Amino acid sequence: KLDKKILVTGGLGYIGSHTCIELINNGFNVSIIDNLVNSDITSLKSIEKITGVKITFYRVDLTDYKKIKNKLENENFDVVIHFAALKSVRESIKFPEKYMDNNIGSLKNILKFMKYKNIKKLLFSSSCTVYGKPDSLPVTEESIFKKPESPYAETKQISEKLIDEFSNKFKQNSISLRYFNPVGAHHSGLIGEKPKGKPENLVPYITETAIGLRKSLSVFGSDYKTKDGTPVRDYIHIVDLANAHVAAVIRLINYKSKKYYEVFNIGTGKGHSVLEVINAFKKVNKVDINYKIVGRRKGDIDIIFSDNTLSRKTLNWKPKKTIEDMVESSWRWQKNINR
Repeated sequence: KLDKKILVTGGLGYIGSHTCIELINNGFNVSIIDNLVNSDITSLKSIEKITGVKITFYRVDLTDYKKIKNKLENENFDVVIHFAALKSVRESIKFPEKYMDNNIGSLKNILKFMKYKNIKKLLFSSSCTVYGKPDSLPVTEESIFKKPESPYAETKQISEKLIDEFSNKFKQNSISLRYFNPVGAHHSGLIGEKPKGKPENLVPYITETAIGLRKSLSVFGSDYKTKDGTPVRDYIHIVDLANAHVAAVIRLINYKSKKYYEVFNIGTGKGHSVLEVINAFKKVNKVDINYKIVGRRKGDIDIIFSDNTLSRKTLNWKPKKTIEDMVESSWRWQKNINR
């Protein structure tokens, strides 16, 4: 039993909640801090139900350093996993300042708190959007950052730079995981992606259309330079992604890092187009989906998928679930929440 204490910021969000489950399953002691802007307190109940463990929860806005300090003054943690951030590409284009203030502000406060409490291990939730429009595919960790396609992507680039500088300056071990497109839900059907308002991501859009919450699904653009004209992404099952966090935490705890700041791509290493995902969903779940092709969205690129060699070799992790698993678990979750 590892029995290390992990503070998970944004731990009730989609990725955070699944990660908390896998951490607890691996013997970690988890505390969650979340302001519930993009998440729901019901997720806490679901995590506790799935794991059978009572969790310490703090409702705190991470842009307020005083509140963080007040709440956590008497706590000690071995590792901080920082998920908490606003994450809508579309919203970030409308409100860039809000994204800068929130995403960068909360990270700075977390780093300040870690320095104050002498916590030397950070795992950061980054994104493949840091790469912008890549020059060549698949994207490796060495691929240079291109111009960000959205303010959201820019906040991830800036965050990584801050963590890199901070880690080297204060000799702290940090890891950023650059995820590709997380989809799917926990096999229990008790937890999954539940967007507030209009979904940003493809699969919740598909499931909400399939169950009748939306009249039809909009496919943004059919003139991309891909095999069927729709954008291609590297979709990764949320549970595989959660387990990558467990692997990264174990690396940090066992002092396996080769340098103060390390980055890993977390994807399957292959791409699926929007239409392929829709067709897989229809086939696996035997449901029809009404969709229509509309204009492109700002901030979308043609194609991106990962080279995950480094994470497979170094983190001793590999994705196990298929696109079929992803669409099947998403549908089970959607039917569950609409019972």
